[in-house]
Amino acid sequence: MTNRVGREVVITGVGMITPVGVGVDAAWNALLAGTSGGGVVTHFETDERYATRIACEVKGFDPSGVLEPKEIRRFDRFAQFALVAAEEAMGHAGLLEGGFEGKGIDAGRFGVIFGSGIGGIQTFEEQCKILQERGPGRVSPFFVPMFIPDIAPGLISIRYGARGANFTTVSACASSAHAIGEAFRSIQRGDSDVMIAGGTEATITPLTMAGFAAMKAMSTRNDEPETASRPFDATRDGFVMGEGAGALVLEAREVAEARGATILGQVAGYGLSADAYHITAPAPDGAGAQAAMRMALSDGGLDPSEVDYVNAHGTSTPHNDRSETAAIRTVLGSRAEEIVVGSTKSMTGHLLGAAGAVEAVVSVLACGQGRIPPTINLHEPDPDCDLDYAPEGVREREVRVALSNSFGFGGHNVCLAFRRWDGS
Repeated sequence: MTNRVGREVVITGVGMITPVGVGVDAAWNALLAGTSGGGVVTHFETDERYATRIACEVKGFDPSGVLEPKEIRRFDRFAQFALVAAEEAMGHAGLLEGGFEGKGIDAGRFGVIFGSGIGGIQTFEEQCKILQERGPGRVSPFFVPMFIPDIAPGLISIRYGARGANFTTVSACASSAHAIGEAFRSIQRGDSDVMIAGGTEATITPLTMAGFAAMKAMSTRNDEPETASRPFDATRDGFVMGEGAGALVLEAREVAEARGATILGQVAGYGLSADAYHITAPAPDGAGAQAAMRMALSDGGLDPSEVDYVNAHGTSTPHNDRSETAAIRTVLGSRAEEIVVGSTKSMTGHLLGAAGAVEAVVSVLACGQGRIPPTINLHEPDPDCDLDYAPEGVREREVRVALSNSFGFGGHNVCLAFRRWDGS
């Protein structure tokens, strides 16, 4: 296999807001420790009318260190997550101090692509209630810019003066993986030099919880919130809603090296496909997932023998976990028996449109540190899910290449391939 012609793309900064920790260090250490983010919903009052009353909420989130009080009032929670995660990634990349010019970066070639599956749903619900109870004259003039999903990359670009490519990707639970992939492509083909890419979601709201419960997609283990998300376990009964954001700073290798940036890893390949099968269910044989994984490997000039870790989509739903396992086996062949396949959703819950970004950060850190977070709550293995999911705890091993899978309602499939950075 040969690599797609284009520039090498490296990662120089990462940021995370998750239900198990705010900030990369806190989140990463919690994931390695096998910490569950599950709990009873506190964002709003639930009762027996809600089939699911548990979620993985972000705790202790305080945006005041990044945002002004006026901004906090005018930005939906999902946008606040995006800005705080992006700030951490920019700081990590050494891009907060001084102007871009002194670092050899053209602001016109610095872009932002940030995904969200739903956008400002909290604002939407609040303003609908105001409309119904108090009339159209009382709807906030900030309603539209607070609600629209593309406000997240817009606000990030305004904050840093990034005047390059700027848009959002909306593909359900594949949204932020698409965002990272498209940012990678933009740099690879020479349209951009630096990109902030990632995703954000804040959907633990009455309407969203009721809607997913009506689909019978979420776990109803209301008395066991910490163990309700159990990917690949035979007793899994649905996903647990999560929230948060992930951000990565991507750069052309020559730009990063010229300014002396610390390189954390490399984006090696990007694959995407559609199931063309069903609005919510994955194809039983994982055909779409297979196509995305094969494309990512081919795009990166990678052989299955080089893959050491797959951060699985692993939602804890009966259909996804089984079909994804089948897809991994088919694509990686005998190598599937030798690698670790993990689902960090067992701890964070499912962050929907932000999941791919958070899991991309996890994959980069796994490559850089040689440590793979466990899949918790896996006590009764499903016979059809028979790979090594590291249920016993953190796994320490060399990770040369990590694949990160993200799949979304509508049949959207993305696979991102990350390579450990060794400077060669």
